Amino acid sequence: MARRHDGRPPMQTIFVQVKCELGLAYQVADEAVDIEQVSEVHSISGQYDLMLKCYLDDSADIGQFVVDTIQRLPGVKDTFTLIAFKAFS
Repeated sequence: MARRHDGRPPMQTIFVQVKCELGLAYQVADEAVDIEQVSEVHSISGQYDLMLKCYLDDSADIGQFVVDTIQRLPGVKDTFTLIAFKAFS
């Protein structure tokens, strides 16, 4: 496996928008911040309630992570996942 210049393994970045059951967004956020792969949790406006920024090992199965980890949080109603290609800053 190729390594980054700092010696760490390559990572993939995803953003997961989370729609919560009514009144449960803060509880879902409190649970999400404890997930190792989740680096940031934001409340957002629009069709979804939360945006999670996640870093996964380059070989990780994104779909399995979302289904088994994010969608199983109590209060999660729906998710929408975005895969980042490149970070510019």
